[in-house]
Amino acid sequence: MRIPRNERVSSDIDGSQAERTCILSGGKAARDAFVRLAISPDGLVLPDVHARAPGRGAWIGVSREALEKAISKGKLKGALARAYKGAALSIPEDLADRIETALTRSLTDRLGLELKSGRLLMGSDRIAQNAREGRVEWLAHAADASEDGSRKLDQAWRVGRDEEGSGLRGTRLPLDRDTLSVALGRDNVVHLALNDRGAAQRVDSQLQRLLHFQGKVPGGENAEGTGSRETPQGDLSATDMDDGDGAALGAAAVTTN
Repeated sequence: MRIPRNERVSSDIDGSQAERTCILSGGKAARDAFVRLAISPDGLVLPDVHARAPGRGAWIGVSREALEKAISKGKLKGALARAYKGAALSIPEDLADRIETALTRSLTDRLGLELKSGRLLMGSDRIAQNAREGRVEWLAHAADASEDGSRKLDQAWRVGRDEEGSGLRGTRLPLDRDTLSVALGRDNVVHLALNDRGAAQRVDSQLQRLLHFQGKVPGGENAEGTGSRETPQGDLSATDMDDGDGAALGAAAVTTN
C-alpha cells in the first residue's frame, strides 16, 4: 500500500501515553487501553497488539461481542475503507479469535518477563509469607483455583497490607492453571503474586485490556479483584487514522509474539 505523493504522514504508534480514538465507538483512551489493527501488503487486517508494525494503523477499544457485530454488519469494513480511502481490504473471519489469542499471549509473555526478573512469586507458601510481610503488590488466582486456597491467600494479603475487613482480594485470572503452567514453564501454577509496584502496573495493564475485550467488566462480577476502567463510548461511525512511517507492512511485522 502506497502513501500518496506529498501527503504528510505522522506515526500513529509514537508515545505510549498518546490518546487514541476507537474507529468503532469513537471513544478515546490511552493507546495502551486499545488494540491496534495493521494492514499487510495484500490488504489483510491483522492485530498488532504491541503497536510495532510500520505503516498505517487503526485502533479499536470495543469488546469482542461488539467487534463481531461490527464485522457482521459491515461497520468495521466501512470504517477501515473510509480511513484507507477505498483501498482493498480483507478482514479474516477469525479476527476476533486472533485478537484474543494475541492479547492472551501478551499477558502471559509479560508474566514470563516478570518471572525472569525475580518479581513474580509462585507457590502458596511463598506467596502467603510474602503477603503477610507486606511484600505483595498484586495477587492473582487461576480461573480454576479452589475458593479455599484463594481465600487464605487473600486473607494473608489483607493482613500484610493492614486492610483487614476491606474485602481486598486477588484477581481471578481468565486463564486456568494448565495455561499458566505451560506459559511459565512451571508445574501446577495456581496462584501468582508480584512484589514490585511497577511490575504490578505492567501486568495489570495487559490483563485489563484482555478482560475488556472478553467483555468482563473490571471490578464487576466477572473480574474479581481487578481495578475499574472507564469503557469508551461514542459514535460507531467515528474514525481516527494516521499514516505510519512506512508505506507497506511486512507480514512478519504483525506477528503477536
